[in-house]
Amino acid sequence: MRNLLNFLARYNNLIIFLFLEGIAIYMLTTGNNYQNARIGNNFRSITRGFEGRISKGRAYLSLMQVNERLAAENVSLKSRLEKFTKADNSPFFSVTDTLFSQKFTYTSAEVINNSVTRQKNFFTINKGYRQGIKADMAVISDNGAAGVIVACSDNYSIAMSLLNLDFKLSSRLKSNGNFGSLSWDGRDYRYAVLNEIPQHVVVSVGDTIEATGYSAIFPEGTMVGTVSDFEKVGGDFYKIKIALSADFRKMHFVEVIGNLKKTEELELEKLFK
Repeated sequence: MRNLLNFLARYNNLIIFLFLEGIAIYMLTTGNNYQNARIGNNFRSITRGFEGRISKGRAYLSLMQVNERLAAENVSLKSRLEKFTKADNSPFFSVTDTLFSQKFTYTSAEVINNSVTRQKNFFTINKGYRQGIKADMAVISDNGAAGVIVACSDNYSIAMSLLNLDFKLSSRLKSNGNFGSLSWDGRDYRYAVLNEIPQHVVVSVGDTIEATGYSAIFPEGTMVGTVSDFEKVGGDFYKIKIALSADFRKMHFVEVIGNLKKTEELELEKLFK
């Protein structure tokens, strides 16, 4: 009680002012239609402003759930598309079994740990054996190739990032189909290097670089990046600087891709090695 009395004694002038101000505003709005409309509109504008800010805040806080739902829907659509893609164009028979024609499976995942500043970078995703993830599965971000799964536990997996000196990816120029080996030189996380492209090949800045599919890990045509610069090395090949399409500093949701026919392909290739 004493604290309340001390508060009233300290701020009595302000309290009386606000009380009288309230009475004046009430009398002004009730006794004058024009002033009543103006003040009412001002209060409604202020209220709408607060409501708008609250709505934006709620929308921002729900972006995580929205992104997760969109990632799951994207994976579902890709899996359906893959199921309806025929295995080949054989003139001798038509494939009607959609499970037979499916080659790749898609699983969405979230990156929960990542590095881009080391010479050998890895990242962790929140799915493992129990969710169907296995070693040697491809990982792609929203924009392009990101890495390859190298280890799994029940609920987590580690992927070797494309930003790793040990990572090699068979890639090609989309414009003419010439392919080489793409790797990271350990310098800038935004760029990689494409080697083994002969100097007689026409190369232009801006050309699209995509995965060849020769490794049986990444689907053919997976986006990798674009040509940023190139130079002749020795007398035979180009050294091509590639601007990577994946932004590894902002990578959050990814897709893990499994090749259902990988074992069959590799077993057959072993016979000729």
